[in-house]
Amino acid sequence: MAYQQIDGVRVWGTPDEGALAQAKRCAKTGNVVQTLLMADHHKGYSQPIGGVIAYDGQISPSGVGYDIACGNKAVRTGLLADEIKPKLNIIMDEISRRVSFGIGRVNHERVDHELFDDPDWAVYKAIGTQEHDKLKALAQSQLGTVGSGNHFVDIFEEVGTGRVWVANHFGSRGFGHKTASGFINLAAGRPFLANAPGEKMDQPPVLLDLSSELGDMYYRAMKLAGRYAYAGRDYVIRQVLDILGTDANLEVHNHHNFAWIEQHSGKEVVVVRKGATPSAPGQVGFIGGSMGDISVIVRGKDSEENREAYYSTVHGAGRIMSRTQAAGRMNWKTRKRSGGQITTEQMHKAVRDFGVELRGAGTDESPYVYRKLQDVLDAHAETIEVLHVLKPIGVCMAGADEFDPYKD
Repeated sequence: MAYQQIDGVRVWGTPDEGALAQAKRCAKTGNVVQTLLMADHHKGYSQPIGGVIAYDGQISPSGVGYDIACGNKAVRTGLLADEIKPKLNIIMDEISRRVSFGIGRVNHERVDHELFDDPDWAVYKAIGTQEHDKLKALAQSQLGTVGSGNHFVDIFEEVGTGRVWVANHFGSRGFGHKTASGFINLAAGRPFLANAPGEKMDQPPVLLDLSSELGDMYYRAMKLAGRYAYAGRDYVIRQVLDILGTDANLEVHNHHNFAWIEQHSGKEVVVVRKGATPSAPGQVGFIGGSMGDISVIVRGKDSEENREAYYSTVHGAGRIMSRTQAAGRMNWKTRKRSGGQITTEQMHKAVRDFGVELRGAGTDESPYVYRKLQDVLDAHAETIEVLHVLKPIGVCMAGADEFDPYKD
């Protein structure tokens, strides 16, 4: 097997001591069946990113995290990269103009969706009219916005065929963030919309019994946030396909911050994946690298190691440098950073050398802050197979220093 067993935690790749300590703490809290770390793991809030925990009858709002249902949609088009490269700068300008990055909306287009008639909005009604109305209005205002941080809209060239792919990465925006903080508040006996003290990196996970009223309400709210994230990613992909003047002939869509009720070893468990992609046998997923690296379309293998991974794999390359280390500390009064290890010039040179037309992005998202994707894929070679290798040719993200409380 390619993983190590460290104090009961199954670890793929090189162990990160901070994330491993978090995983061990999670393993000792609640009705844990198994704790795992994917090869892209690093520290998160409470549950490490790249961490997978299977519970017996429990669910963790802090484990799923604040960006509920963050994930990727990727589509293959009938276009060839050579057809669009001569006008790629114009295309990327149009994407940055029409797609809303950061906290606001640039196109002022209200996105109506049947999701807003979903019966699970009753969960918020049961909490209170004010909570329901506030979250629904926030969800309606932000549907189809990408946010900032590591969230993106990319154009790729498939290695070997030259086919054009379009992909995006974001989740349930402020709606998901308020849902997560609200249920963490309720679990602690605070009002849903209270100003929470905030999670500490190394606190134990917040757990709810799935059979309890609060646990059932969170599970339903989480799934609603998941449908919301899907609707947002669908909308943004349609915007980009319209800019390109083409359609999709293949699509891949998946969450990587979510909890699923699944069967493993003949037992029903709740699998909480934070920054981890589901990889059941035959299941297809998108795994993104940095803006100066490949991304891939993968398929889960029917293998013993994949079963022992609880059908989970990496969601990206994994950070090796924090945002503050890379970009420096931000003074929001002066809107200037100091102390960063990566300069804007270094980032732009690396991206230019890789052949990418870049819009937006800060140095905290430069290629220097991530592992090489192939290294983490190699650690999971017995659990997934790579179907398509994608090289970015256009990357669009929020601008550097964009303030967005929902970005991670």
